[in-house]
Amino acid sequence: MMFGLRLYLYRSDNVQFPFSIGTFVKHLPISKPNAFYHRRISAKRIIATSTHTSSSYETLTSRQKGQIHHYVEALLDWNQKMNLTAVTDANEVMKRHVEDSLALLRPIRDSYVSHCNSSVDNLKLVDVGTGPGLPGLVLAIACPGWKITLLESMNKRCVFLEHAVSVTGLSNVEVVRGRAESLGRNDCFREQFDVAVARAVAEMRVLSEYCLPLVRVGGLFVAAKGHDPQVEVQNAEKSIQLMGASILQLCSVESHSPNGQRTAIICVKDRPTPRKYPRDPGTPAKLPL
Repeated sequence: MMFGLRLYLYRSDNVQFPFSIGTFVKHLPISKPNAFYHRRISAKRIIATSTHTSSSYETLTSRQKGQIHHYVEALLDWNQKMNLTAVTDANEVMKRHVEDSLALLRPIRDSYVSHCNSSVDNLKLVDVGTGPGLPGLVLAIACPGWKITLLESMNKRCVFLEHAVSVTGLSNVEVVRGRAESLGRNDCFREQFDVAVARAVAEMRVLSEYCLPLVRVGGLFVAAKGHDPQVEVQNAEKSIQLMGASILQLCSVESHSPNGQRTAIICVKDRPTPRKYPRDPGTPAKLPL
């Protein structure tokens, strides 16, 4: 079944105006094995507990690899007309954007199987602040059985995502235009997802209020961060707990970004998010918890 693009425009009185037009999406990384190390939060320290190495790209079919290349071509073409990425070389896009996105697969799968006691074959995942579709579109290509929702507030990026869908032919993605704070209070989206992911969106205190209201009890919130996010994570513990979650572990992931190694911060939703969260649009960023 093919999903579509839903636009959620909000006025100050929170009245919703849905519109629908066909949509979804595209892309993934090149080869190169991705290594990550599971680490648990323990008071003020983060402790490495295990190491894994894998190459998600090499497990893709030829069709999936073709979809990735079509996505990269579309991204660079449209990037000449609008600001989608600062990276302008195809090989660098593959390494720094696509591989970065693919590297999240292993920590998501392992954490979900071990801590959510469920199969990962049919996950419902929301990518909050997806931008040009990273990492959500990459994950959609790699995992055709997953139902991916791409949440983006900017119309021009949603238009690009619409185009990317047409060149990649994905049928497991829904693009939603709207703010996370608004959709987090909408019962059609609130606590409806197994996993929420975010990459290069905001600091953890803010991200937790954006993402965790969308995650079902027992699900995961995964944030892609830099190589040393320990202080940021410690500062966000209160916010994460207020949203009904706890920090499960940190996974160090091999990356081709300028700073090298990146970290996947994984939180598990223990209980429902209080109805007063998320706060009004703009408040989480202005007044982090």
